[in-house]
Amino acid sequence: NIPANAKWAQKGKTIAKGNGGGGATNQLYWSLGLFVDDDQTVVIADNSNGRIMQWKKGDATNGQIVAGGKDQGNGLNQLQYPTDILIDIETDSLIICDYGNRRVVRWPRQSGTTQGEILIDNIDCYGLAKNDQRSDKNGTLVAGGHGKGADCNQLNGPGYIFVDRQQAVYVSDHNNHRVMKWNKGATEGTVVAGGQGEGSALTHLHHPEGLVLDTLGTLSVSDSTNHRVMRWPKGATQGTVIVGGNGEGEGANQFNRLIGLSFDRHGNLYIVDDHNHRVQRFSIQ
Repeated sequence: NIPANAKWAQKGKTIAKGNGGGGATNQLYWSLGLFVDDDQTVVIADNSNGRIMQWKKGDATNGQIVAGGKDQGNGLNQLQYPTDILIDIETDSLIICDYGNRRVVRWPRQSGTTQGEILIDNIDCYGLAKNDQRSDKNGTLVAGGHGKGADCNQLNGPGYIFVDRQQAVYVSDHNNHRVMKWNKGATEGTVVAGGQGEGSALTHLHHPEGLVLDTLGTLSVSDSTNHRVMRWPKGATQGTVIVGGNGEGEGANQFNRLIGLSFDRHGNLYIVDDHNHRVQRFSIQ
């Protein structure tokens, strides 16, 4: 529940350091998706290291490998270029988009776990979302499926997704520079952010990535190539910049190709700053 007039600190605090990018436990390397649990523990898809890293609140020095980390590979104890991650509270496990192995895997969070299990395989997965509906392994088409393109029944490079309580699916349509909403059972989507081609005006997005919808229907989206996070109220024709937008860089108020986006239960904002190999937290004010 984030107020409509909410604002965030304009300088972020680094809560997971890249230290130049690398494979040590105090480093990240081209990280993508992330998830924040109720105690502000952050789990990160550390893509080029083939692992999932966990960083607990208050410890910005070293993370913990909680899945993978056995070199890139297709064994059940390995991951290959994971792109997204979520925590399934019901089973106390990690659900991981194991992009390079074309599978989705579940990895228990219990101490001593050394391998995961395959939930879905033979799928070109990139982004993950979960609602409270149970399903089997047979997939159902919910968005796109009409070839690559920019029509309302098409997508071009879909990446991250969000599912609301009505089971509407929101998709960051990366190469169309827009976010699309597909209602349950719909045969085409509607543009809810961007859709004006690439650009940096408030009506534009440029390669959108991570996205979150709050209970008021306001959409927050990582506007990756514009190095900013934008917030689009329901029905709005333009967004507002809530953090970033100060050019590409490594300052506390800058990003260099931001990807994953998440909020904790207090409304603090967490961003994967991909090319700076770090995760930034922006406190709600």
